[in-house]
Amino acid sequence: MDHVFSASTGFDTAADVTAPRFAHVRRPALRTVPRHDLYRNVHAGLRACMTDALTAVARMDVSDPSDVMAITVRMQELIAMFSAHLANEDAFVHPAMETRRPGSTARVAHDHAEHVAGFERLARDLAALRNALPADRTFTADALHRDLAAFVADNLIHMAAEERDCNAVLWATHTDAELAALQAVIIGSIPPQKSPAYLRWIVPALPPADRLALMRDLRRLAPPGVFDATLTLIQPYLSDREWMKLMGGLTV
Repeated sequence: MDHVFSASTGFDTAADVTAPRFAHVRRPALRTVPRHDLYRNVHAGLRACMTDALTAVARMDVSDPSDVMAITVRMQELIAMFSAHLANEDAFVHPAMETRRPGSTARVAHDHAEHVAGFERLARDLAALRNALPADRTFTADALHRDLAAFVADNLIHMAAEERDCNAVLWATHTDAELAALQAVIIGSIPPQKSPAYLRWIVPALPPADRLALMRDLRRLAPPGVFDATLTLIQPYLSDREWMKLMGGLTV
């Protein structure tokens, strides 16, 4: 495939899905009039989750079995949440794009295949860490940290591409009402037992106004008890000022 280099942006504009994504990372974020964004909230939560995990792995005390177990649980939760998010995009978002603009998901679909390999690599790193002899734990922890860092970097680039390129397609081919309906279907497909894993990261990651809007929607739409349970879940991850803003808005 011929490649077209843009002197103005400094990156390759070819659509070769096997080309390194780093060639595309300098492209600016999509700027347009406000539209319904399927990615905004969930990506905020996922970014918070993986960067927090990266810091925790770097600080892990490999001589403390409790610390190793805590990191194992955290990484298992991260892999499960990212795997479910990828599956939701494959099942709902990409078909919507392909129906109205065939071929528009080629690059992100290629990314998803690489992410599955990344999940497997992290799982192997975790197994190696758990099974390592004491003398080898530092080595296995370092391997996990490096592979997780690469996973985080790869996903940050991927999310930026989705927010720019996939949104460009979705906004050109769907109305806001259609996108809101699609998002409702995605949210409705998440099993109730898995919702807390998303909400624990998404709600604290949002600005106050968006956090309040999400919690108001949850209070209106969720089954009884879920709203109160979510408040209890997220309170430890909000500052006192953030919590007061949220509670003040919910009482209005």
